[in-house]
Amino acid sequence: MYVVDGIAYAGTPAKEVKVYGVRPLDNWMLWVRFSTGEAKLYDCKPLLKYKAFEPLKDIETFRGVYIDYGVVVWNDGDMDIAPEELYEKGVSTDKIA
Repeated sequence: MYVVDGIAYAGTPAKEVKVYGVRPLDNWMLWVRFSTGEAKLYDCKPLLKYKAFEPLKDIETFRGVYIDYGVVVWNDGDMDIAPEELYEKGVSTDKIA
């Protein structure tokens, strides 16, 4: 159990994670460095089927990725991916040979 702002919660608090570095790679992949010090690869291809992410089908738009307050964003913040999504579904670069 843990308490935040006077409210008790079961379990343990989720690890807060922020993005400290991002690089677009070939084939709609992102290299991401997190506040934990870990680096992971995240495959953005599955997102391209959603209307909200259709602009990323343009490779130049995809390559325009940047960080805004610890979050990966594109198009002046019109599109973003939560750091938790990138962290949980990313593949550790340690596991890639």
